[in-house]
Amino acid sequence: MNISFTKMQGAGNDYIYLDCFDGEPEDPAGIARAMSPRRTSVGADGLVLICRSEVADAKMRMFNADGSEGLMCGNAIRCVAKYLGDRGIVRANPMTIETRSGVKKVRVYRDANGAVREASVDMGHASFAAADVPVVCEGDEFVDEPLEAEGRIWQVTCVSMGNPHAVVFVDDPAGLDLPKIGPAFEHHRVFPERVNTEFASVASVEELEMRVWERGSGETYACGTGACAAVAAAVRLGYFEPGQIVTVHLKGGDLEIEVDEEWRVTMTGPAVKVYEGVYCYGETA
Repeated sequence: MNISFTKMQGAGNDYIYLDCFDGEPEDPAGIARAMSPRRTSVGADGLVLICRSEVADAKMRMFNADGSEGLMCGNAIRCVAKYLGDRGIVRANPMTIETRSGVKKVRVYRDANGAVREASVDMGHASFAAADVPVVCEGDEFVDEPLEAEGRIWQVTCVSMGNPHAVVFVDDPAGLDLPKIGPAFEHHRVFPERVNTEFASVASVEELEMRVWERGSGETYACGTGACAAVAAAVRLGYFEPGQIVTVHLKGGDLEIEVDEEWRVTMTGPAVKVYEGVYCYGETA
């Protein structure tokens, strides 16, 4: 079966996008596992289906590289908005996109040629409630609490952005052995649904540096919901003020995050089309 796809990336967080307005494939998890491996396939952090919605302008379904279906992806939703906007499928601005974490509003910004170059997403509210993450703990929240992982005690703040995050502030994210540490967090017993883990440091009064280990995908060049969670945690811990725009530096580029006094989060960042292609699904080497 030949599958037409579009490859897009936001801050280096790259996904394979399928136009599913005429119907969704029978096995998107299998397609994600087949198309995501780098070197031997298309290569991506996962697969995104762009579908019809009964409650919004469109619907996004996101599958990680291991085939597990995610709840929300901040970088992917910007690229979905670009796809819809560039093709004139949706002309509203802001547009609404349905996700497993609810309907999100996305405002697009175009370049001189009319192409969408970046987008701002109303990501909803950050929640520190343990039940929302979820994280198993004695209290109602898990904020700046010690957690043992990979033979070390870490100070961890757990945040839900519609998907689970564990934010860890460290001196030097670049120096961490993330392929070793990341899985210890992702599969830790206190996270019954696994967790995305952000290792961040405060670079200045308006900047964070961050690396991320995403559940189901491993280390990625960026994570939009992770950047939102990290800034929300930083505001909660007093590193930044509510309403301040914070630039988050990731391996793949920068995102701008604002967390207001009611913990509503707005994310702004690039959306880039890389190429289009056809994948021969089911062929063997």
